[in-house]
Amino acid sequence: MQAPEESVPAANSETGEPSPGHPAQHDGVPIVAPIENERRRHSRVQAASLAVLASGAVLTMMYVAKPVLIVMLVSVLLAFALAPIVDFLERYVHLPKAVGAFVAVLLLVALTYGLTYLSYNRAVGFLQQLPQYSGKIRETVMRFREHAENIKKTTETVLSQDQEEKNAVTVRQTSNWTETLTQGAVNATEIVLLAGFVPFLVYFMLSWQEHVRTATVMLFRMDHRHTAYVTLGLISAMIRSFIVGNLLVGIFSSIVSIIAFGVIGVPYFYFIGAISGFLTLVPYLGIVLAMLPPITAGLGIIHTEQFVVIVCTIIALHLFALNVLYPKLIGRRTQLNPLAVTIALLFWGWLWGAVGLILAIPLTAALKIILDHIDTLRPYGAWLGE
Repeated sequence: MQAPEESVPAANSETGEPSPGHPAQHDGVPIVAPIENERRRHSRVQAASLAVLASGAVLTMMYVAKPVLIVMLVSVLLAFALAPIVDFLERYVHLPKAVGAFVAVLLLVALTYGLTYLSYNRAVGFLQQLPQYSGKIRETVMRFREHAENIKKTTETVLSQDQEEKNAVTVRQTSNWTETLTQGAVNATEIVLLAGFVPFLVYFMLSWQEHVRTATVMLFRMDHRHTAYVTLGLISAMIRSFIVGNLLVGIFSSIVSIIAFGVIGVPYFYFIGAISGFLTLVPYLGIVLAMLPPITAGLGIIHTEQFVVIVCTIIALHLFALNVLYPKLIGRRTQLNPLAVTIALLFWGWLWGAVGLILAIPLTAALKIILDHIDTLRPYGAWLGE
């Protein structure tokens, strides 16, 4: 018998390439044309380029619109903090949601005014009594100056006088006080103007919270609405837990600080202790910021041993809050690993400054919840998690 001839794909007479109906084969396996690989590679490069451009556009918008976005996010956090009050008034007092929202915002404004008034009076009183301690403060400053002069003399013995003259650099700084004051007034006016929107935003977020949530879910397709509803619910629970947890940690740290500073003899210990206690809430930098008020208030008044007690107390409070209170009150809701938290603090601090450090954790935790509920982005959410 004659062996059957091996089939040869029909080729285009002009280009020599296989015709569409007869793909090229090697040992019976179709060969992908090089032009198809090139098209796929070009598509991947184009998609990556678009992603980079979109990320750059989003970052630019977030930086340019920083004041507006900060006001909106702060309003969102305050609305979540006041939502239990509105729910309580609606359920047990039978007040309409709009009236309950008005009462909650009124309580917020009253509390803010009371804290501001109390802080201002305590600060004025401290400044009025500051001259009484001027002698002790002057002695403390003179001791530091003597140490600095000793270091300078030691340095002068190493360097020759001629070399110092050659390396001397004269810096002349000119300042325009009018321009500085004008710029400061403009910035203060912008802050006050933007802060004035916060009560109104909080009120409308509270009175229209069900409508906003339903309307947000309706923005998605039918097959994604359930996922969007669950995601929004988890974000709401996380933000509420974050606010309540930080408030409890701040109150605990403030009470312990007030007791410790009162025993040591720090002036205005009840005022300084409250400020120091809540400053410990700032991630990573809180341990340094919390030391500034008691050390500044006690400069020239308390002794070295008392300074050591202040530093040890603040360090112990910060470590206890970080390792015991935060995991129990906040950690199970955020579920962020330390590396992700550090990168988030670095990024949001660079983008929005001090306010970014405060908003970094809830923003990153909300982003993780969103990533966890999108199939294609779930690995990124797992990277942020514990």
